[in-house]
Amino acid sequence: MSSTEIFPKGEPLSKDWFTGNAFLKPLIARDKNNEFSAGSVTFEPGARTNWHTHPKGQVLLVIEGHGLYQEKGKPAQIIQKGDVVNIPENVEHWHGASATTTMVHVAITNFKEDTQVTWLNPVTDEEYKTANEN
Repeated sequence: MSSTEIFPKGEPLSKDWFTGNAFLKPLIARDKNNEFSAGSVTFEPGARTNWHTHPKGQVLLVIEGHGLYQEKGKPAQIIQKGDVVNIPENVEHWHGASATTTMVHVAITNFKEDTQVTWLNPVTDEEYKTANEN
């Protein structure tokens, strides 16, 4: 762990739901007090989630670098260290690093019953290229 990292990089995330190299360090699991989990996610340049939704929403706290967040049908937004992204329930979206920079965020994801996320299709190379041009 470098002196600039807040949390360790963690373990590689599934290529079923992520394009490129992304890693997860779990921080807190759902328990009797909390209807959410939290984890630090590191995206290497070019890495990103698939399109997905959360039945009870999600909050991203960007703690390093900068990247992209996009809701379906809207232009991508640049997100950077210090930004907080409040993602509404059932909004189709993706997030990840830019093509040239690493991005780390803490994801706080609520549960609805036993579901946190519904994974959808990968972000295409063309969608990602367009997002990086904005």
